[in-house]
Amino acid sequence: MERYTISLEDELAQAFAGYIEKRGYQNRSEAMRDLIREKLAEEQREYNSSDGSCIANLTYVYNHHERELAKRLTHTHHAHHGLNLSTLHIHLDHDNCMEIVVLKGKATEVQDFADRVISQPGVRHGHLYILPDSSV
Repeated sequence: MERYTISLEDELAQAFAGYIEKRGYQNRSEAMRDLIREKLAEEQREYNSSDGSCIANLTYVYNHHERELAKRLTHTHHAHHGLNLSTLHIHLDHDNCMEIVVLKGKATEVQDFADRVISQPGVRHGHLYILPDSSV
């Protein structure tokens, strides 16, 4: 078994502790393993259904004060300009913004774009919802 060490912001650590208590986990490691298993299974289902074209919605929340994040996100969007149909930008508060991106194209390319956006430091939450599109 491999050992990983992670750092969490105080709010996230408190929320995770609440999740552990609510679900009745005996320790953090087992809760984390289940979360990872769940996410990997979800990703596998998405990739298995991603052989063709799709339409998708990518929603993510980020801290716009994060160093160079806006520049990196803009670069990623421009590098995948053929997938973007529309983007809605929402100012949530002084520090945080939400973007909702409507995408259309090859499912593997859509997933790649989403992975590149969500994995950026400063992007706090991200979710991609994919639907098969037979009209592409």
